Amino acid sequence: MNESRIKFRHLQAFIEVARHRSVVKAAGFLNVSQPAVTKTIRELEDVLGVALVERDGRGIRITRYGEVFLKHAGSAIAALRQGLDSVSHERIGEAPLLRIGALPTVSSHIMPRAMDLFLREKTWSRIKIVTGENAVLLEQLRFGELDLVVGRLAGADRMAGFVFEHLYSEQVVFAARAGHPLLASDRSPFAELAEYTILMPTTSSIIRPFVDRFLIANGISGLPNQIETVSDAFGRAFVLSSDAVWIISAGVVARDIDDGRLCILPIDTNETRGPVGLTMRTDAVPSVAMSLLMQTIREAAASRALI
Repeated sequence: MNESRIKFRHLQAFIEVARHRSVVKAAGFLNVSQPAVTKTIRELEDVLGVALVERDGRGIRITRYGEVFLKHAGSAIAALRQGLDSVSHERIGEAPLLRIGALPTVSSHIMPRAMDLFLREKTWSRIKIVTGENAVLLEQLRFGELDLVVGRLAGADRMAGFVFEHLYSEQVVFAARAGHPLLASDRSPFAELAEYTILMPTTSSIIRPFVDRFLIANGISGLPNQIETVSDAFGRAFVLSSDAVWIISAGVVARDIDDGRLCILPIDTNETRGPVGLTMRTDAVPSVAMSLLMQTIREAAASRALI
């Protein structure tokens, strides 16, 4: 194998095909033609001497060799991006950009306090905070688009190439507006839950499997009136203006609970607890500014009273 034949475009094309599980979508993202992406993947496979992708019905799937190579390709792209950013910032005299991914619960419950503490350190670093689903944030971390993710611990199959530091554990709650009929009912909330609109985490969210297992364990195999959302802004506004019930991580609604605007239904959800913490690439070496930011996140997490 002649490694010198592998170019940046090969890695970039393969990563986008793997990320989108589609040559067409990868081509659109890269702003090139579909045949060009297909040709680039074939060139990479010729160099490696193995198939990286194969047809799977109308789509494609990554082969075992492809999954192995993807981990290293992601690290290579991430390292290159970090190097380019470092040189660029050094040349123009700017502090490096710190790119943080955070779950909605972390963004609303932890990051404001962490940022207040960090800004007092006067590192003059530029900071970018991205909020989204855990799976999306981890993909961005893998490919060097983020430097740190603050969120739930993902499954073992998604943690290859990452290191996780536990901060705290958090559970899912059933939240409703103050004065909701279920709060005054003598029956179990599960007996009447199907009568109300339920805001559910999306199927790709990190907490959805916890929620599904919990509902099934309590005799609920399906809820007829569901809205799937990861938007805390929509969820909060909709629940406050209706009789909907919001199944959500406790941290997202902690302030609303404290203010008395929302209440937690009397449902024991301890079994939905899961670890929340810091996730980084195993090959990442935190800068001084990043180390300070991580420390302020630890302090903010430790100081918050979580449900």
